[in-house]
Amino acid sequence: MRSAFVSALAMIMLVACVTVESPTNRSRGAGWYTVKKSDTLYSIAWRYGLDYKQLASWNRIDVNAPIHPGQRLQLVNPGRKVVASSGDKKSGSVKQNSSARTGTVTPAVSSSVASKPDPGKWIWPTEGKPLNTFLASKLDRRGIDIAGKIGQPVRAVADGRVVYSGNGLAGYGNLIIIKHSDIYLSAYAYCQERLVQEGAEVKVGQVVAKMGSRDNRAKLHFEIRRDGKPVDPIKYLPNR
Repeated sequence: MRSAFVSALAMIMLVACVTVESPTNRSRGAGWYTVKKSDTLYSIAWRYGLDYKQLASWNRIDVNAPIHPGQRLQLVNPGRKVVASSGDKKSGSVKQNSSARTGTVTPAVSSSVASKPDPGKWIWPTEGKPLNTFLASKLDRRGIDIAGKIGQPVRAVADGRVVYSGNGLAGYGNLIIIKHSDIYLSAYAYCQERLVQEGAEVKVGQVVAKMGSRDNRAKLHFEIRRDGKPVDPIKYLPNR
């Protein structure tokens, strides 16, 4: 009897010492983003300075496939190590090696606007003089601000398709993003009114919005991205 009691006690102590680890959720933490209601693949890529083709490839989705609120998207190359910062949980910010964002990726994705690598002809998005110069290292200067009047026409700078029309990106207000090719996107921010919806095909010169204001001044914030990276719009727009 004593022997049986000792054996049972030993078994209980052994079980108590076993550590049971909870399953790990591999779609949480640094390097992941939770899709919100107004998001598109393009707006998420724009927010984090990524090429939308890479973002689609890393998540094994087509560039034209719909995404849904609550869906988790990986923001870095799955084969790269991600280093979290103290603010990651609150802001969703991502830190990674530069090679993770520029690594070679061959995405198996398709696109309806993919015929040309360069739109060819560009026009100015609105009348007015530039108020600043391009500086990629500053968030508010990854494009140019163009002075004008409240409500004046804002036009598509080249043929393309609207891939985002909303106000869900902080710092941009009413924003339209147009895809011109597999390589080039353009954006029109601080708009008073958006006149085109996502999915609309637009022609060069078509009015897509009305100019709004920022910091108590009427202006348009205009950007061009090449493979997800901001470039100086002045180098693409014609002289005038």
